[in-house]
Amino acid sequence: MSYLIGIDLGTSGTKTVLFDTSGTAIASETAEYPMYQPKNGWAEQNPRHWWDAVCRTVRAVISKSEVDAAGIKGVGISGQMHGLVLLDKDGEVIRNSIIWCDGRTGEECREITERVGAGRLIEISANPALTGFTAGKILWVRKNEPLNYDRARYILLPKDYIRFKLTGEFATEVSDASGMNLLDVPNRCWSDEILEKLDIDKAMLGKMHESSEITGAVTAEAAARTGLKFGTPVVGGAGDNAAAAIGTGVVKTGKAFTTIGTSGVVFAHTDRFLTDPLGRVHTFCSAVTGKWAAMSCTLSAGLSLQWFRNTCCGEEMAKARCEGIDPYEIMGAAAEKSPIGSNRLIFLPYLMGERSPILDEKARGAFIGLSAMHTKGDMIRAVMEGVSFSQRQCVDVLRGMGVETTDMMLCGGGARSGLWRKMLSDLYDCPVKTSTASNEGPALGAAILAGVGTGIYSNVEDACASIVKPDLEVLPDKAAGAAYEPYYALYESLYTTLASTFTALARF
Repeated sequence: MSYLIGIDLGTSGTKTVLFDTSGTAIASETAEYPMYQPKNGWAEQNPRHWWDAVCRTVRAVISKSEVDAAGIKGVGISGQMHGLVLLDKDGEVIRNSIIWCDGRTGEECREITERVGAGRLIEISANPALTGFTAGKILWVRKNEPLNYDRARYILLPKDYIRFKLTGEFATEVSDASGMNLLDVPNRCWSDEILEKLDIDKAMLGKMHESSEITGAVTAEAAARTGLKFGTPVVGGAGDNAAAAIGTGVVKTGKAFTTIGTSGVVFAHTDRFLTDPLGRVHTFCSAVTGKWAAMSCTLSAGLSLQWFRNTCCGEEMAKARCEGIDPYEIMGAAAEKSPIGSNRLIFLPYLMGERSPILDEKARGAFIGLSAMHTKGDMIRAVMEGVSFSQRQCVDVLRGMGVETTDMMLCGGGARSGLWRKMLSDLYDCPVKTSTASNEGPALGAAILAGVGTGIYSNVEDACASIVKPDLEVLPDKAAGAAYEPYYALYESLYTTLASTFTALARF
C-alpha cells in the first residue's frame, strides 16, 4: 500500500501526519518548541529546533504506524510563512529566524515603499511592504547586524529550511514566496525589479517551483535522521494557509476558509488575479497551479485566547488537568453564559500589532468597557468576539473586492469550539462547515500536493473532491447576527479612536 507524509511546521510546534492515499490519517505526532521575544513586538525561533522536531515526528509516525518507509511515496511540507532564515556558505544557521509575527521592521518597510513605490510594489508583489513579510527583515539584518548579513549566502523561508535539511536543495515555491514582498505574483517568479531596487542578490534566493512539483529527494543523511527512505521525493509544498486551503478543499471559486489558530486567517480561492488597492488583505499565488488566493491575517487570534488562558485561567487549567480535559472546554462553557456583546465588553486582539485589515505594527490589545460587574466568562467571550469581529472585517474587504466567500470552511484549533463556529456563522451571515480532516488541514494539504507531484492523484482539484468531506455545518441565525451588528460597528471604530494612543505608547 502507498502512503504520503505531510509535515506542518507551525509556530508552536511541528505536526507530522502519515496518510494513506484515501486521505485517512494513519499516525500523527507533534513536537513543540519555544518562541523568543527579546523585545516588545519581536518574535524569533531557532531553525534547529524545527529540524529536530521534524526528525522526531517523522520517525515517530513511521514507528507508530509500523509502515515500511519504502511505502511512503512522497513528502509535502507546509509551514509558517514570512520567516527569515539566513544560512552561511556551509548551510549553517547564522542567527535565529525572525518569524511572521515580528513587528520590528516598520522603518525598513517605509524604505522599501520609497525605493519601489507604493503603487508599483502592489502591482508587482500584490501587497504593500508589511512588517511581517520577509523583505523588511532582510533589510533589518543588513542594517542592524551587518556582520551576520555579510556571512549570509542563502535566504530561505522556514519550511524551505526543512526542505534543505531533507534534500540538500535550496528551493521554494510560489505560495510561500508570495509573502516575501520579492515575488512577481501575477507572473509567479522572482521580481528582478524589486530585487534590484532593494539591492538583494537573486542568487541568495531559492529556485522557484509550483507547489506540487518535485523539488528534490531525501538524502542519506536525512534518511538516517528521520527514518524516511533515501531518495523519497519531496515536493514544493505550500505556505501554511495555502496548504490548509488544499486540505479543506478550497480550490475553486466561491470556496473559502477561516482558520482560528495562533493567527486568524480568511482565505478565498480565485481564478483571477485580484488585489486590494489599499493593501488591507493579501493576494498570493495559490498552491493550485495557475490560480491565486486572497487572504487576510489577524496576528493574534487563537494566540489571544491562549494568552488569556495562560495569564488569567490558572484555576481552569488546574481543574482541566484533574479532569483530564482541555482547559478551553471549561473556558468555552464560561463564555457561553455571557450574552452577545459580553455584557458591553469589547476586546481588541492586537497583542502582536496587527496586519489585516489595519496594517499597524504599533497597535496593541485592549479591553474596552471593563467594569467591576464583569466576570471571567465575560472576558473570555469578549476575546472570542474580538477575534471574530476581526475576521468579519476581513471578509467585508474580500467581498468588496469581488471575491466570493459563500462556502466557508473552518479549521484550526478554534474549529473545535461550538461557540466560535456559531459566532462566525452569525457574523458572516453564511453557513460555516468543518471537514472530517479539519484538524489535519495543512498537513493533509501538503500530503495531497505530494500525491499530485508523484502521480498518485491526477490533479489537486480531483484529489480534494475525493478526499475532503464536510462533517459539520452551522447555519447563521439572523436574529443573533442582528444582535452582533452594533457591537461590530463599535469595534470597527475603536482602532481609529485609539491609533494615536498606540503610537504614543510605542514611543515610551
